[in-house]
Amino acid sequence: VQLVESGGGLVQAGGSPRLSCTASGSIFSRYAMGWFRQAPGKEREFVAAISWNGGITDYADFVTCRITGTRDNAKTTVYLQMNNLEPADTAVYYCASAQMTSIIHLGGSDYWGQGTQVTVSS
Repeated sequence: VQLVESGGGLVQAGGSPRLSCTASGSIFSRYAMGWFRQAPGKEREFVAAISWNGGITDYADFVTCRITGTRDNAKTTVYLQMNNLEPADTAVYYCASAQMTSIIHLGGSDYWGQGTQVTVSS
């Protein structure tokens, strides 16, 4: 299984980029998908997870309503819509996959993407 993220780049504060993660392999529709991020000098932290059918979503406490995770199983793609970004959101964003959202939240994903850089300028 390969996970490939896209959609990162330089964004102005207040911007609303959408990250994508496309998965290869046949497990996508049976696996939960999620997102982590790692800011410079900090540990990787959980952002969001979504169950195999989108029925369950799990977000980090800091997310509030600015970030939404969705998925399209037909396209084997999971999305992270981010709104009203702040410089503190600057990080490498990673896609992850596991059988359950709880496993993703705990950092126990089976598969990880290579990450996509999001830089928010003030």
